[in-house]
Amino acid sequence: MPGTTTFTTLEPGGDNALAVTLGILGDEWNLWILRSALLGARRYGDWIARGPISHAVLTARLGRLTEAGLFEKVAYQQQPVRHEYVLTARGRSVWTVLVSMWAWEQRWSADAEARLPRRRHTVCGQLFVPRLVCAACGAPADAHDVSVRTGPSGEWSRCVPAAAGRRRSGRAARTPDIVPHTMELVGNRWSAALLGSAHRGATRFGEFAEQMGAPPAVVTDRLRRFTELDVLAPRPHPGRADWVTYHLTDKGLAFFPVIACMIAWGQRWFHAPEGPALETVHLGCGAPFLPRLVCDRCDGTLHAATITIEDVPDADG
Repeated sequence: MPGTTTFTTLEPGGDNALAVTLGILGDEWNLWILRSALLGARRYGDWIARGPISHAVLTARLGRLTEAGLFEKVAYQQQPVRHEYVLTARGRSVWTVLVSMWAWEQRWSADAEARLPRRRHTVCGQLFVPRLVCAACGAPADAHDVSVRTGPSGEWSRCVPAAAGRRRSGRAARTPDIVPHTMELVGNRWSAALLGSAHRGATRFGEFAEQMGAPPAVVTDRLRRFTELDVLAPRPHPGRADWVTYHLTDKGLAFFPVIACMIAWGQRWFHAPEGPALETVHLGCGAPFLPRLVCDRCDGTLHAATITIEDVPDADG
């Protein structure tokens, strides 16, 4: 049946769910294609009509997303044969990640409102901002409320694909609705590693270097960039005047719902035979933590069937 999917079992000792997730959702064009699909795009021409994406990029990304199980390629015409790309359950469930990214961008990026879609909760009829709660107990959850430990497949060498670097097109080819601030954090393998280390409690240079497994120059560069972005803030070390520690700012902490939804999405759909990459526990109730998004206007649980995504009007139209 078109639009359905099951989870994928990964190769033993290979990329784990986090690596696969970052490879898929750490790519701006993939996110743009998925956004357009949620807005109704199904056929090749639908995407071409929506933005300045090249035929080569679109063909390659649709192929990869289909191979990863987010789309199913379905023939809608036989002579000549033409296909459309139907979101599977795996592809449709990306909505939690996308709405979390959009909400964070709109809160922390001055120009985001003009390029990101609006979200309406059909139950209450209001435009909403998603709030993260624990699926087990319903209590609000943030970065301080969840403990994270490495799971059986969670060693660093398996967490981020080696090829996961920034894949951003030149300015002339960029669409206005890609999430540039989000990509600064997850669109580069070392950025994603540093962000994960920060959310797991690293504050000193040596802790970042050890957890990331990165050369010192790379750690220095990423710490500098995250400081420029106001995701990390340097502070003097209380015991060593010549040391600096780095701490997540409110902006950095506010990215936690995106991280939580990405982890949950990846570990739902991509299974390493050894077990999960990360094991998370909600400190408030002691249950394994699974994210649930609720409407900030009515507190109702958000579901794909109860939200509508409304594209922003074309400012030039």
